[in-house]
Amino acid sequence: MNSLPPRPSLDVLPEALRPDLIRLLDDFESACARDGIALDHWPEALVRVWAGSGFAARIAIRRPNLLLELIQDGTLARPLEAGEMAARVSAVVQAAQDEAALMRDLRLLRQREMMRIAWRDLSGEAGLDETLGDLTDLAEHCIDQAAAWVHGQLVQRHGEPRDAQGHAQGLVVLGMGKLGGRELNFSSDIDLIFAYPSGGETDGEKPLDNQQFFIRLGQRLIRVLDENTADGFVFRVDMRLRPFGDTGPLVMDFDTLETYYESHGREWERYALIKSRVVAGDREAGRELMRALRPFVFRRYLDYGAFAALRDMKAMINREAARRSRGDDVKVGEGGIREVEFIGQAFQLIRAGRDPSLQLRGIRPVLRRLADQELMPGYVVEQLIAAYEFLRRTENHLQMAQDQQTHRLPETDEGRLRLAFSMRFEDWEDFYRVLSRHRRRVQEHFQQVFTAPQGEGAEAEVLGQGAHGVLTAIWAGDRVGERAQSVLAEAGFQDVSKVLGMVEDLRESAACRSLTATGRERLDQLMPLLLGAATGVDHPDTTLSRLVTLVRSIARRSVYLSLLVESPMALSQLVKLCDASPWIAQLLTRHPLLLDELLDPRSLYAPMDRKGLAGELDEELSQVSEDDMEQMMDRLRQFQQVQVLKVAAADIMGVLPLMKVSDHLTWIAEVVLERVLDLVLGQLHARFGCPRCLVDGESYEPGFAIIGYGKLGGLELGYGSDLDIVFVHDSAGDQQLTDGEKSLDNSEFFARVGQRIVHVLGTYTGAGRLYEVDTRLRPSGTSGLLVSSLKAFEQYQETKAWTWEHQALVRARPVAGDTRIAEGFAEIRRRILGVCREREKLRQEVREMREKMWSEHASRKEGQFDLKRDPGGIADIEFMVQYWVLAHACDHPPLLDYPDNIRILERLVDTGMLPEQDAHFLTDTYRAFRNRIHRLTLQEAPAVVDTEEFAPQREAVRALWRRVMEEGNV
Repeated sequence: MNSLPPRPSLDVLPEALRPDLIRLLDDFESACARDGIALDHWPEALVRVWAGSGFAARIAIRRPNLLLELIQDGTLARPLEAGEMAARVSAVVQAAQDEAALMRDLRLLRQREMMRIAWRDLSGEAGLDETLGDLTDLAEHCIDQAAAWVHGQLVQRHGEPRDAQGHAQGLVVLGMGKLGGRELNFSSDIDLIFAYPSGGETDGEKPLDNQQFFIRLGQRLIRVLDENTADGFVFRVDMRLRPFGDTGPLVMDFDTLETYYESHGREWERYALIKSRVVAGDREAGRELMRALRPFVFRRYLDYGAFAALRDMKAMINREAARRSRGDDVKVGEGGIREVEFIGQAFQLIRAGRDPSLQLRGIRPVLRRLADQELMPGYVVEQLIAAYEFLRRTENHLQMAQDQQTHRLPETDEGRLRLAFSMRFEDWEDFYRVLSRHRRRVQEHFQQVFTAPQGEGAEAEVLGQGAHGVLTAIWAGDRVGERAQSVLAEAGFQDVSKVLGMVEDLRESAACRSLTATGRERLDQLMPLLLGAATGVDHPDTTLSRLVTLVRSIARRSVYLSLLVESPMALSQLVKLCDASPWIAQLLTRHPLLLDELLDPRSLYAPMDRKGLAGELDEELSQVSEDDMEQMMDRLRQFQQVQVLKVAAADIMGVLPLMKVSDHLTWIAEVVLERVLDLVLGQLHARFGCPRCLVDGESYEPGFAIIGYGKLGGLELGYGSDLDIVFVHDSAGDQQLTDGEKSLDNSEFFARVGQRIVHVLGTYTGAGRLYEVDTRLRPSGTSGLLVSSLKAFEQYQETKAWTWEHQALVRARPVAGDTRIAEGFAEIRRRILGVCREREKLRQEVREMREKMWSEHASRKEGQFDLKRDPGGIADIEFMVQYWVLAHACDHPPLLDYPDNIRILERLVDTGMLPEQDAHFLTDTYRAFRNRIHRLTLQEAPAVVDTEEFAPQREAVRALWRRVMEEGNV
């Protein structure tokens, strides 16, 4: 009989667990004697491993040579290297002569690997990532290689399956759930979906229809993996997640699968597909399938209906858990693994269609990404990840005990002590205290995300108890007699009958009557909340009218109704902004995607600086293929709308300083222009190559730039301002051609650049328009070329430009494009504006242009003052500033340093051209007029006020105009 070394010490083991381990050691020694096996030493971790996993101990007792092999090859003490698991599975599959051998040897391989995985986990050698990764790799390689083996067997009998064009077809296996997410637990089944690219038949002597071929392949693959033999099973296979579940076909072609999800797919199936990935078969075809299914899983809009769907799903799970008395279930119980997953995956369902960076499979990377994007607080994510890792280790140790698919905590004292010991706790109480803390945190965060926000809450504070029920009855069409009238009147509504009429008109509108059941349910939830929220603002009647208009426009897109129902913060901000500004209300009505911005007031009222805007737009566009110009144009519009909304919201709430509004609006336009130019150049370069020319015999790559005029050039954009822009390039010399296969003359190339920029900026798409563009300030206006060379621009300004065009040049600057051209343009501008002019003639020409503007655009209504155009308004100030620059820049070049009126006025003081008192007055008045225009725009009112409002300033501006432009005294 072979001798064995002295038994390992049991001192580390709690007293209550020792008798069971002693029996296992007795049985193992007997098995070694039976098989003639001798150990030269007991592995140090054996006591801890076998105490935690009777399953691992029984495998060793059944096959003692297996433990010896693992000790000798060192894999109990080290992680597997890359490709090592695949090689182990391949060796087994390649050696199989028939299906029986394949099934037997895969099961024996599973025993070996599961014992190794349990050993490394319970001994503390492997972390959670290694354990989950090894389990996933084992499953994936077994599926993949067994499928290939079965495919080969079927091909020998029936030939290769082919499509109508003769292309070979392969099975595609989608791994769902934890397998797809590379998070497989110890005794998990594997959720699979089988598919194949397209119909056809095999090319053998006994042909089969492709579907029949792949059904047979799927059936045999399931048997190879799932059938419980004397050696056990490889993995339990669950096919219930396939279309139509158990009643559906085992395998579908891609078109049928895609049609199913488009026509019949339910919310829980979207959830199930989040982690799906190709785990076996034809990988390239599988990638095509995943691309086709992505729009079903990740909607291109923000889908807040996912909250309600997942909440309902969790409630169903809780009811089932209660029915089966599974309250202490670490997977589906309160504060369990499923709640952590639901939190992360809810954000994925809602946002990942618009943000592909969230299209991740593992739950921990998703949570970390949410923290990076500040969609969840960092400390919450840390707590959720810590809880998830603790729960997953607990789950694995529960299953390692007997290789059973259980998630329930033990009920016996011995079982509880065994689990606590495996998790490195002294006793059950210590373990359960930590487990409870993790579960309590998970449950709190889950409730924070998923608890339905409906109830009397805010309305009750304003209207009194029971108000929510009254508002619900009003929306339902039951006006509740005098109670409804009094509730609405007490809430501050002025015209109660009109309010009730608005509500009734909305309820009976075609948009609402044609809603789906889901849409109607969400609208019924929203309207009482909306009515209640409207009572808390300064102008409830007007605000409710704006809100009803918005609801009417979004009613058929119930995802937006869900957003407002699910987020009290978004609803609160919506009501506040609609009360403050009809312009903002209209913006939100036209572009309901912007409702998402209302979720976080920290972001909403904090417009980005220029650097932040550039980074944000780069991030936004990086999520779209450069070839998809339609999507690029939509993303540009959505970005611009979001950023303008933030500026307007911060402005209307007094968060953004007055003079910063135009700065932010100008930065937004500049960043958009830069990216549009980059996109257009990239497309045209790909098609025609890069422009080239010879200058003095040297090869030269000319550039392109956009020059901003007017409000854009002067950094004074307002809400809804158009963009005055001019395009220039610096192509010159000889051989002015692009270097692509389809060569173009450089002038034609740059003309196309300009045309496409105007198209991208000005075209209406489903997402609206970026900017209205005005290019009439280019040389020769509308009769001139859209794009000029820098040399031609210079010659025009020197020889043909009118005085008013030089006035416009005062407020011109490069805003996007080639820095070399920007420098060249700046030199030309300084030279043209710095020419010494005959001041009397200049004053007369400027005055005549101003008089022409008065005659064509001045207000004709008695008692009104047009802030922009009327005498004494902004135009007078701007014309005087332009006159001073043109008249004095030849003697005082610093007047040409800046294109904006405020800093030019500062320079006029510095150079002694304007008394400080006059400059301060003009600066303050100019700012006051612009601020009033911003406010009027947000109220959707023209830039016109009562003549009395700015009467002193207006008269003072006119007096200064007469002194400067008529008398020539300054």
